[in-house]
Amino acid sequence: MDYLKNHPFAVEAHFDSSLVLTFAVPKEQLQTLIPECLELDLFEDKFAFVAVAMVQTKHLRPKGFPKFMGNNFFLIGYRIFVRYTNDKGKKLRGLYIIKSETDQKKMEFFGNIFTHYNYKTTDISQQSSGKFKTIKSSLSDFHVKVEATEEEIALPENSPFPDWKAARRFAGPLPFTFTYDDEKKSVLIIEGVRSNWTPKPVKVVDFHFKFLEQNVFQNRVLANAFEITNIPYWWKKGKVEQWK
Repeated sequence: MDYLKNHPFAVEAHFDSSLVLTFAVPKEQLQTLIPECLELDLFEDKFAFVAVAMVQTKHLRPKGFPKFMGNNFFLIGYRIFVRYTNDKGKKLRGLYIIKSETDQKKMEFFGNIFTHYNYKTTDISQQSSGKFKTIKSSLSDFHVKVEATEEEIALPENSPFPDWKAARRFAGPLPFTFTYDDEKKSVLIIEGVRSNWTPKPVKVVDFHFKFLEQNVFQNRVLANAFEITNIPYWWKKGKVEQWK
Protein backbone atom coordinates (compact mmCIF):
# COMPACT_ATOMS: atom_id res chain seq x y z
CA MET A 1 0.00 0.00 0.00
CA ASP A 2 3.04 2.28 0.18
CA TYR A 3 2.58 3.19 -3.48
CA LEU A 4 -0.63 5.06 -2.57
CA LYS A 5 1.42 7.64 -0.68
CA ASN A 6 3.44 8.45 -3.80
CA HIS A 7 0.83 10.76 -5.34
CA PRO A 8 -0.54 8.03 -7.65
CA PHE A 9 -2.69 10.48 -9.65
CA ALA A 10 -2.66 14.14 -10.62
CA VAL A 11 -4.53 16.57 -8.35
CA GLU A 12 -5.94 20.01 -9.09
CA ALA A 13 -7.28 22.89 -7.00
CA HIS A 14 -7.86 26.61 -7.01
CA PHE A 15 -5.84 28.81 -4.70
CA ASP A 16 -8.10 31.55 -3.38
CA SER A 17 -5.07 32.91 -1.57
CA SER A 18 -1.57 31.84 -0.62
CA LEU A 19 0.35 33.82 1.98
CA VAL A 20 3.98 32.77 2.40
CA LEU A 21 6.47 34.07 4.97
CA THR A 22 10.06 33.00 4.35
CA PHE A 23 12.71 33.05 7.07
CA ALA A 24 16.49 33.11 6.57
CA VAL A 25 18.47 30.78 8.84
CA PRO A 26 22.23 30.16 8.98
CA LYS A 27 22.78 27.18 6.67
CA GLU A 28 24.48 25.05 9.34
CA GLN A 29 21.28 24.96 11.38
CA LEU A 30 19.02 23.53 8.66
CA GLN A 31 21.43 20.97 7.26
CA THR A 32 20.33 18.29 9.72
CA LEU A 33 16.66 18.63 8.72
CA ILE A 34 17.01 17.52 5.11
CA PRO A 35 17.77 14.02 3.76
CA GLU A 36 21.09 13.07 2.19
CA CYS A 37 19.78 13.30 -1.37
CA LEU A 38 19.01 17.03 -1.11
CA GLU A 39 21.09 20.19 -0.87
CA LEU A 40 20.05 23.42 0.77
CA ASP A 41 19.12 26.17 -1.67
CA LEU A 42 21.36 28.96 -0.44
CA PHE A 43 21.72 32.70 -0.79
CA GLU A 44 25.31 33.98 -0.81
CA ASP A 45 26.39 30.52 0.39
CA LYS A 46 25.38 31.59 3.87
CA PHE A 47 21.62 31.58 4.34
CA ALA A 48 19.17 28.71 4.02
CA PHE A 49 15.43 29.29 4.06
CA VAL A 50 12.35 27.87 5.73
CA ALA A 51 8.94 29.08 4.61
CA VAL A 52 5.51 29.01 6.20
CA ALA A 53 2.78 28.78 3.56
CA MET A 54 -0.85 29.41 4.48
CA VAL A 55 -3.11 28.45 1.59
CA GLN A 56 -6.88 28.61 1.15
CA THR A 57 -7.73 26.00 -1.48
CA LYS A 58 -11.01 25.43 -3.27
CA HIS A 59 -12.28 22.39 -5.21
CA LEU A 60 -9.29 20.18 -4.35
CA ARG A 61 -9.84 16.95 -6.32
CA PRO A 62 -8.23 14.40 -8.65
CA LYS A 63 -7.43 16.17 -11.92
CA GLY A 64 -10.23 15.91 -14.45
CA PHE A 65 -12.96 15.38 -11.86
CA PRO A 66 -15.80 17.97 -11.83
CA LYS A 67 -15.49 20.85 -9.37
CA PHE A 68 -18.50 19.77 -7.31
CA MET A 69 -16.57 16.65 -6.29
CA GLY A 70 -13.76 18.77 -4.83
CA ASN A 71 -13.32 19.99 -1.28
CA ASN A 72 -12.25 23.27 0.29
CA PHE A 73 -9.38 23.18 2.78
CA PHE A 74 -7.00 25.52 4.52
CA LEU A 75 -3.44 24.16 4.38
CA ILE A 76 -0.37 25.20 6.36
CA GLY A 77 3.02 23.92 5.31
CA TYR A 78 6.49 24.46 6.77
CA ARG A 79 9.01 23.86 3.99
CA ILE A 80 12.75 24.17 3.42
CA PHE A 81 14.10 25.45 0.11
CA VAL A 82 16.27 22.75 -1.46
CA ARG A 83 17.90 21.51 -4.65
CA TYR A 84 17.97 17.99 -6.07
CA THR A 85 20.06 16.58 -8.92
CA ASN A 86 17.92 14.04 -10.78
CA ASP A 87 19.09 10.87 -12.53
CA LYS A 88 19.63 12.84 -15.75
CA GLY A 89 21.97 15.26 -14.00
CA LYS A 90 19.53 18.16 -14.03
CA LYS A 91 19.35 20.35 -10.91
CA LEU A 92 15.81 20.99 -9.69
CA ARG A 93 14.83 23.72 -7.24
CA GLY A 94 12.09 22.76 -4.86
CA LEU A 95 10.81 22.29 -1.35
CA TYR A 96 11.17 19.71 1.40
CA ILE A 97 8.18 19.61 3.72
CA ILE A 98 8.85 19.31 7.45
CA LYS A 99 5.35 19.91 8.84
CA SER A 100 1.82 19.96 7.36
CA GLU A 101 -1.47 21.04 8.89
CA THR A 102 -5.04 21.48 7.71
CA ASP A 103 -8.34 22.70 9.13
CA GLN A 104 -10.30 19.59 8.07
CA LYS A 105 -10.16 16.01 9.35
CA LYS A 106 -11.13 14.85 5.87
CA MET A 107 -7.97 16.39 4.42
CA GLU A 108 -5.87 14.84 7.18
CA PHE A 109 -7.35 11.40 6.45
CA PHE A 110 -7.03 11.40 2.66
CA GLY A 111 -3.86 13.48 2.65
CA ASN A 112 -2.13 10.86 4.76
CA ILE A 113 -3.30 8.05 2.47
CA PHE A 114 -2.02 9.65 -0.72
CA THR A 115 1.00 11.67 0.48
CA HIS A 116 3.95 11.43 2.88
CA TYR A 117 3.23 14.85 4.37
CA ASN A 118 1.85 13.63 7.74
CA TYR A 119 -1.04 16.07 7.98
CA LYS A 120 -2.42 17.05 11.37
CA THR A 121 -5.71 18.83 11.90
CA THR A 122 -5.66 22.18 13.67
CA ASP A 123 -7.96 25.16 14.18
CA ILE A 124 -7.73 28.08 11.77
CA SER A 125 -9.25 31.52 12.19
CA GLN A 126 -9.16 34.13 9.44
CA GLN A 127 -10.25 37.73 9.89
CA SER A 128 -10.23 40.76 7.62
CA SER A 129 -10.71 44.26 8.95
CA GLY A 130 -10.20 47.13 6.57
CA LYS A 131 -6.77 46.76 5.04
CA PHE A 132 -5.63 44.22 7.65
CA LYS A 133 -5.82 40.44 7.44
CA THR A 134 -5.13 38.05 10.32
CA ILE A 135 -4.66 34.28 10.27
CA LYS A 136 -4.21 32.43 13.55
CA SER A 137 -4.42 29.09 15.30
CA SER A 138 -4.77 28.44 19.02
CA LEU A 139 -3.84 24.75 18.83
CA SER A 140 -0.75 25.35 16.70
CA ASP A 141 0.06 28.59 18.51
CA PHE A 142 0.68 30.87 15.57
CA HIS A 143 -0.65 34.13 14.23
CA VAL A 144 0.23 36.46 11.41
CA LYS A 145 -1.17 39.89 10.58
CA VAL A 146 -0.53 41.57 7.23
CA GLU A 147 -1.52 44.92 5.79
CA ALA A 148 -2.72 45.48 2.25
CA THR A 149 -1.22 48.69 0.94
CA GLU A 150 -0.56 50.25 -2.45
CA GLU A 151 2.49 52.02 -1.08
CA GLU A 152 5.95 50.71 -1.81
CA ILE A 153 6.76 48.05 0.78
CA ALA A 154 10.18 47.82 2.35
CA LEU A 155 11.85 44.47 2.82
CA PRO A 156 11.57 43.13 6.38
CA GLU A 157 14.13 44.53 8.75
CA ASN A 158 17.35 42.44 8.74
CA SER A 159 16.36 40.59 5.56
CA PRO A 160 19.50 39.30 3.81
CA PHE A 161 18.10 40.26 0.41
CA PRO A 162 19.19 43.54 -1.23
CA ASP A 163 15.85 44.01 -3.02
CA TRP A 164 12.51 42.39 -3.82
CA LYS A 165 13.85 40.98 -7.10
CA ALA A 166 16.36 38.83 -5.20
CA ALA A 167 13.75 38.00 -2.58
CA ARG A 168 11.28 36.75 -5.20
CA ARG A 169 13.58 33.83 -6.04
CA PHE A 170 12.69 32.49 -2.61
CA ALA A 171 8.95 33.00 -2.88
CA GLY A 172 7.30 29.59 -2.63
CA PRO A 173 5.91 27.34 -3.75
CA LEU A 174 8.62 26.28 -6.16
CA PRO A 175 7.93 23.89 -9.06
CA PHE A 176 9.00 20.73 -7.23
CA THR A 177 8.45 19.06 -3.87
CA PHE A 178 10.66 16.16 -2.77
CA THR A 179 10.20 13.23 -0.38
CA TYR A 180 12.93 10.71 0.43
CA ASP A 181 12.59 7.05 1.40
CA ASP A 182 15.74 6.34 3.39
CA GLU A 183 15.26 2.54 3.35
CA LYS A 184 14.67 2.26 -0.39
CA LYS A 185 17.04 5.13 -1.25
CA SER A 186 14.35 6.52 -3.52
CA VAL A 187 13.21 10.07 -4.17
CA LEU A 188 9.60 11.03 -4.86
CA ILE A 189 9.32 14.09 -7.08
CA ILE A 190 6.06 16.04 -7.26
CA GLU A 191 5.82 18.75 -9.90
CA GLY A 192 3.35 21.59 -9.52
CA VAL A 193 1.95 23.53 -12.50
CA ARG A 194 0.55 27.04 -12.22
CA SER A 195 -0.30 30.06 -14.37
CA ASN A 196 -0.64 33.80 -13.75
CA TRP A 197 1.88 33.43 -10.93
CA THR A 198 2.80 36.90 -9.72
CA PRO A 199 3.69 36.96 -6.01
CA LYS A 200 2.94 40.36 -4.51
CA PRO A 201 5.05 41.60 -1.58
CA VAL A 202 3.01 42.19 1.58
CA LYS A 203 3.70 44.17 4.72
CA VAL A 204 3.87 41.96 7.81
CA VAL A 205 2.58 43.81 10.86
CA ASP A 206 3.02 41.02 13.41
CA PHE A 207 3.72 37.28 13.51
CA HIS A 208 4.47 34.38 15.85
CA PHE A 209 5.01 30.70 15.01
CA LYS A 210 5.55 28.35 17.94
CA PHE A 211 6.98 25.69 15.62
CA LEU A 212 9.84 27.99 14.63
CA GLU A 213 10.92 28.53 18.23
CA GLN A 214 12.89 25.26 18.21
CA ASN A 215 16.64 25.59 18.61
CA VAL A 216 17.25 24.49 15.04
CA PHE A 217 15.56 27.69 13.84
CA GLN A 218 17.28 30.07 16.22
CA ASN A 219 18.83 33.17 14.65
CA ARG A 220 16.04 33.15 12.06
CA VAL A 221 15.00 36.45 10.49
CA LEU A 222 11.99 37.24 8.35
CA ALA A 223 13.42 37.50 4.83
CA ASN A 224 10.33 38.15 2.72
CA ALA A 225 6.55 37.84 2.60
CA PHE A 226 4.43 37.38 -0.51
CA GLU A 227 0.79 36.72 -1.33
CA ILE A 228 -0.86 35.44 -4.46
CA THR A 229 -4.61 35.22 -5.07
CA ASN A 230 -7.02 33.56 -7.49
CA ILE A 231 -4.64 31.00 -9.03
CA PRO A 232 -5.49 27.66 -10.72
CA TYR A 233 -2.96 25.02 -9.67
CA TRP A 234 -2.37 21.33 -10.24
CA TRP A 235 0.15 18.69 -9.25
CA LYS A 236 1.37 16.01 -11.63
CA LYS A 237 1.39 12.35 -10.70
CA GLY A 238 4.40 11.59 -8.49
CA LYS A 239 7.63 10.32 -10.08
CA VAL A 240 9.94 7.99 -8.16
CA GLU A 241 13.61 7.52 -8.98
CA GLN A 242 16.49 5.78 -7.24
CA TRP A 243 19.18 7.88 -5.62
CA LYS A 244 22.70 6.45 -5.97
